[in-house]
This record gives sequence, C-alpha cells and structure tokens, in this order.
Amino acid sequence: MSNRYVYGITDGDPIEFEADAVRGGEYVYTVTHRRLGAVVSDVDTTELEETDEDAQRHDEVLREIMDRTDGRGVVPMRFGMAFESDRTLKNVLRGARPAFRRALNDVEGRIELGLKVVREADTDVDTEAIETAVADAVEPIADQSVPNGLFSDRLVLNRSYLVDRDDRERFDEAVAALEDEHEALTFRYTGPFAPYSFVDVEIGAGR
Repeated sequence: MSNRYVYGITDGDPIEFEADAVRGGEYVYTVTHRRLGAVVSDVDTTELEETDEDAQRHDEVLREIMDRTDGRGVVPMRFGMAFESDRTLKNVLRGARPAFRRALNDVEGRIELGLKVVREADTDVDTEAIETAVADAVEPIADQSVPNGLFSDRLVLNRSYLVDRDDRERFDEAVAALEDEHEALTFRYTGPFAPYSFVDVEIGAGR
C-alpha cells in the first residue's frame, strides 16, 4: 500500500501512532515539508469509495490527531484525499503553503462544536426568539459560527461554532442553561470536531 491518504495538515513536531485507519491501515504518520505536515496513512488506491466505516475511521483519526497536537491547529481534509507518493504530496504542500499557513492560524487552539435545536412534532415555537436566545448565550463565547442546513421541519436551528479550547467549559455551561430555560425543545450538542466548517483549503488528489 504505497499511496498516502491525508487526514489533515498540521505544523510543528511530526505525529505518529497506531490506529484503525482508512482502508485497513494500521499506522498514522506525518509527511513533512518545512514546518508543514500532512498526517497520513498508507492505502492501496487513490480512488477511494466512501463507506460509513471508512468515514468513521477518518473522523476518529482526526480526533486522535487533535488530541496529540496539544492545542496546535489542524486543518482537516475531506474524505478521499490520497496521493501516489511522498514527493507528490510534498509538492502539494509546497504549492499550497500560504493557504495552509493562513488556515492554521485561523484554527490555532480552536475546535468545532455543533448545536441543533429540535422542536416536538406538531408544536409551534417562536423561531426568531429561539435563534436570538441561542445567539445571545453562545455567540459571545465563539470566535465564529456558520449555519447548517435545516434538513427537517422540526429543526429550529442548526449551527457550527468555532470555539477556543479554553472556552469549551463556558460553552458547555451556556448550552446547559439554554436546555433548562427551554424544556420544550431538544438541544443536540455535538463535538468537538476538527474545524471542517471554518477552513476552505482543498487539495487535488492523485498523481
């Protein structure tokens, strides 16, 4: 398995650990160019079909990377980024270095948290009032937030938040207070995730 599957981009010291990686990989390591590092595992192809199992492995490896970076930034890659050689990958790191440096600075020491607010079936709520209450409670804690799709008519709000690691507890407490104040609503709070929603760097896979 000579191809390199990329989970994310970091800087600083290389990362190495054993893991249940994508497509049966067992070891995660870093391919570096200067201070930039692509955290990878070996795969047998550059044309990966996304399965539920491999998507979960991708996310779990990213979580482990986040745990091992001691607060340093991680720019997560979407599923499927694979390259045929270290040389090809290093060329990509070289060409996209300014964009990766900007993205790493943006997410340094930060995590992504998700919040969905769900109403009961056949229950009317004041959507604008709920959005305002949530914004007043958590937006001052978050560095940024972005809306996500309302894929169900029961979803009142669906947002992702970029939060400093040191402010995680404050954010937790703010969500708990919202739950106490709005007992008729369900608050689905998820994370931490790598900050997918707050980076826009994409790299082409392949040769």
